[in-house]
Amino acid sequence: MSDLLPDLLPNARPILLVEDNPADLDLTLRAFKRRHLLNPIRVARDGQEALDLMPQWLAGEPLPLVVLLDLKLPKVHGLEVLRQFKQSETTRSVPVVVLTTSDEDADIESAYQLGANSYILKPVDFDKFTQVAAQIELYWCALNKPSRQ
Repeated sequence: MSDLLPDLLPNARPILLVEDNPADLDLTLRAFKRRHLLNPIRVARDGQEALDLMPQWLAGEPLPLVVLLDLKLPKVHGLEVLRQFKQSETTRSVPVVVLTTSDEDADIESAYQLGANSYILKPVDFDKFTQVAAQIELYWCALNKPSRQ
């Protein structure tokens, strides 16, 4: 787990990116870097790593502004991560955007039933992915009014 983009705003809440695929991780980070995203990006490379952050938030570390969650993760599947995030009083209010390659109806329905705030299919083309990153940044980092937890 690491913070891969510098914290340019000392009080900016991080974005948690839960992604195991190195190519998708690189694509996402490059897209946000191209957008000059000011929020720090925290990375968890599997579902268990994401869940292991929960005690840190209970201890007072700033909650993520938004979680970008892949579904097909090692150790703990993304849907289970989503379920645990939305069941916890600490993280329930944090928006979770499923960002995945799965276009399966069962995954989409399960994600929304478990409390996903959005479900976005990952484009494979860098320019299209940069457009998706711009929309994520605009909505979740600029327009959306987050919980103050």
